Amino acid sequence: MIVARLENGALRVMDRHREMVRLADGLDDRQLLSVDAQSRALDCLRRFGQRLRELDSEDVRAVGTNTFRAADNASGFIEEAEQALGHPIDIISGVEEARLIYLGVARSRRSDDGRRLVLDIGGGSTELILGKALETDRMNSFYMGCVSMSRRFFANGKVSEKAMDAAETSARQELEPVENLYMCDHWDTALGASGTIKAAARIAFENGWCKEEGVVSKSALKQMKKALLDAGRIDKLNLKGLDDNRRPVLPGGIVILRAVFSTFGIDAMQVSSGALREGLLHDLIGRIRHEDVREYSVRALEKRSGVDADQATRVRETALQMYRLVADEWKLDDEELEQMLAWAADLHEIGRMVAFNQYHKHGEYIIRNASLNGFSQQEQLLLAVLVRAHRRKFPADVFKSLPKRWSTQAIRLAILLRLAVTLNRGRTDVQLPDMCIKVSKSTITLDLPQDWLEFHPLTRADLASEAEYLATVDYKVVMPQ
Repeated sequence: MIVARLENGALRVMDRHREMVRLADGLDDRQLLSVDAQSRALDCLRRFGQRLRELDSEDVRAVGTNTFRAADNASGFIEEAEQALGHPIDIISGVEEARLIYLGVARSRRSDDGRRLVLDIGGGSTELILGKALETDRMNSFYMGCVSMSRRFFANGKVSEKAMDAAETSARQELEPVENLYMCDHWDTALGASGTIKAAARIAFENGWCKEEGVVSKSALKQMKKALLDAGRIDKLNLKGLDDNRRPVLPGGIVILRAVFSTFGIDAMQVSSGALREGLLHDLIGRIRHEDVREYSVRALEKRSGVDADQATRVRETALQMYRLVADEWKLDDEELEQMLAWAADLHEIGRMVAFNQYHKHGEYIIRNASLNGFSQQEQLLLAVLVRAHRRKFPADVFKSLPKRWSTQAIRLAILLRLAVTLNRGRTDVQLPDMCIKVSKSTITLDLPQDWLEFHPLTRADLASEAEYLATVDYKVVMPQ
């Protein structure tokens, strides 16, 4: 955890807390997170939560990475974790993790590094990124990490040459599909972030295998492999600079690091002071300053899908007008929810790029599976569900997959989007009449001018049909007779 303050446009770190929970070590063969691992994590989050209790949730960004992505029982645990921390926890994809890692690294470096290769070895995943300055060119996330690799090849605590070679071969097989994309002729500087690489650099320097501090060399990694083999067992490994908390997962981290060096022709790698946590802080600042990368992701998807921008704007404006009229009564007074409604309006027709028939279902699939920088998995799912629910039969079941904190709010956002789409079904720039919408817990009263409705009988019929759809989820639409 990092606590920072924005001062004169720059981040000033106020506090840091770090605990080795090794959540990935709690995943069993059925991809279930053990009770012990959950307990360790919850205890840690409660301690961190004490420090964050007084902060507004809009000023806090907490994320779960590979273990949350992999665990089949993550949804139940995440609710307990959020209660322990006192703030929402976003689960991010591997590619989004890579983007944030690169952002943290780039913000901690000078701008004349040239093209960068960035590596981050976590507990359950490894991220590789190519970029220059603040822009990424290529990002990949691999399902291997220091914890998972150590469990797989060194679970009995023994370190043999056979196990080391098998582990390194396995890592190289994971990297093989992208070997030509990250070779040394594609970058000028190799940078490593986070625990495994920082530990390797510290060990290399304190044992005299690297003369420069904060650097890992190919020759130093060879010495580390020899030290591991000489020890024969993890618990007998005694190296200067090696923390006790790092010892159990060091073999797995070193074989991945050696595989990366050999696959991509790396001779030496510098350690970066910034990584995922710093990237999260800078991404949060971007949102506060209305420089939200999610906005660029939506615009890019909108453009690729050939969306009718004029129609999307009509629907967005109507949906947001209604949102502001009902926000207090429906407890929707949250800028993030308003933004999600706006983005859903922008993208509600993207499924038409596949086919007109069932395009709301095609749109849901596209959004669920698209690579949308800046979005957490929960946010992306909410966006997909709103697009799925914007027309035809109201799909109540799809809302069950959302976090419980959104269960009622998401349905109400979908209702507003549906009404906005219905009112703009004519796809013209003719201004809608002044509209008054009032809501109670489960009733929506639309006060539209009687003469306007008489002049637009098809819209009146569409609204009547919409009332029938919403009745199936116990919402009543009242209109002038």
